[in-house]
Amino acid sequence: MLLTVASLYLFGCETVIDAISGDAPDDRDSSALADAAATYNDGRPRVRPGVGVIVQVSSVGQQPVTMQAQVDQNGEVTLPYLLEKPVMCDGLTLDVLKDKLLKEYEYFIKKPQLTVTFAPFDGKTGVSPWGTVKVMGEVGTQGPVNMPPTMDLTVTKVLQEAGGLKPFANKAKIRVTRCEKDGSKTITIVDLEEIGKEGRVEKDIALRAGDVVWVPERWY
Repeated sequence: MLLTVASLYLFGCETVIDAISGDAPDDRDSSALADAAATYNDGRPRVRPGVGVIVQVSSVGQQPVTMQAQVDQNGEVTLPYLLEKPVMCDGLTLDVLKDKLLKEYEYFIKKPQLTVTFAPFDGKTGVSPWGTVKVMGEVGTQGPVNMPPTMDLTVTKVLQEAGGLKPFANKAKIRVTRCEKDGSKTITIVDLEEIGKEGRVEKDIALRAGDVVWVPERWY
């Protein structure tokens, strides 16, 4: 029996460095996206809509049953044959989800044994359990970019994943908005020309899940 559960986003957020003003989107746009990340800010992969999870259930003297499913847009997953109603799992870690499912299965199976893992994720397709970074503005493709399991996504890498910069992008004022654990926001400006021409690779900051990257337009 195959029991696939889950889907997951990770909206972890973290701090960027200097507050700035200048070319940027309406604060309501980037800030709202960053606010949504504050709930998932510890860097751990979590179950959220779109990420697959594999659940294996067994009982004493029985072969394990394995099924694969996906968390729906309501943050719920339905496990056929074993549970009578969807299970809310949005934002849970695998350990917490496992404990929750064990309690549910105890109504149907005597002393259930359970394992929960994320479905294979290649970093390109599907939804990353490690979360996403939102890229907006003058890039080839706006939208979320999956965070890889290595968590080594930088500003230059995420811009490449987003299809690169458009001709009139302002390379010197790329803005990164990040949510803190206390709900506050920090903003930093990344200058690609400084990174490239001066070799200041330390300025190519590492991103966190839930960050919002805005590329403004150059007006001159």
